[in-house]
Amino acid sequence: GRRFTRAAQYLRMSTERQDTSIETQILANTAYAASRDIQIVQTYTDPALSGVSIRKRSGLKSLLTDVMSGAADYSVILVYDVSRWGRFQNTDEAAHYEFICSEAGVRVAYCAEDFENDGSPTSALLKQMKRTMAAEYSRDLSQKVSRAQKGLIAQGYWMGGAPPFGLRQLIKDEHGNPSPKPEGNVWKKRQGVHGRLVHGAAEDVALVRRIYRMYLKDGETIASVSRQLVSEGLVSTMGKPWSEVTLSRILQNETYAGRFVTNRYSHAVGSSIRVANPKSEWVIVEKAVPPI
Repeated sequence: GRRFTRAAQYLRMSTERQDTSIETQILANTAYAASRDIQIVQTYTDPALSGVSIRKRSGLKSLLTDVMSGAADYSVILVYDVSRWGRFQNTDEAAHYEFICSEAGVRVAYCAEDFENDGSPTSALLKQMKRTMAAEYSRDLSQKVSRAQKGLIAQGYWMGGAPPFGLRQLIKDEHGNPSPKPEGNVWKKRQGVHGRLVHGAAEDVALVRRIYRMYLKDGETIASVSRQLVSEGLVSTMGKPWSEVTLSRILQNETYAGRFVTNRYSHAVGSSIRVANPKSEWVIVEKAVPPI
């Protein structure tokens, strides 16, 4: 009988709206395998994850662990294309992970690329070019998304995650009609569906106002306000007691004055390290929210 080469496949579905589906990747990998007497015996998947960092990519981490530990019972890894492996900002990072595999005797094959990953100078040059293009794509996309978000914020749309205590998000569809918030983060990807902040439950709004009144009284401190609220058994978001840290955030949050202040910090693509932006780059939007 025919002898098959055993292979694993790595699939990554990113959060980008027009991304290559998992199904498309599987079809390309399967066709590639069938034409070369390759049998796919294992699949590693990273669903809905950015390719700019390995931090949250448990599928790729698991693959590399198996390869380095000798647990891999395959000699090829099938990947749809160079960008599926990753859009790492440092192109050496993508090369590094591929080198780890080749050192362990497992080669990486890019099934939808128009070149064979055979170690030739042409292959090396094309791979480096594709890696650079993938990194640049992520940088460019990040800048475009950032500009779009700033434009939406300037129109008074809320882009900041969970609303502050006492406020809620009112979602409207592309026709301006109130719409229930879809499950998960899917709604963020729907064109024209955005949210504005409005007052939440009346008792929460009243409590925010009371916190400001209490703090502004002579002799009151954040600590004394915290003690009073805790003694009354009052709780903040997620049912937590009113700690000094939570109160401090409430009292410093300009959203309660109806003002959005964003873009105070930024971070490089693929990095979680925040860098403070100069005040000239802050985005300040007045009358964005009904003030409390």
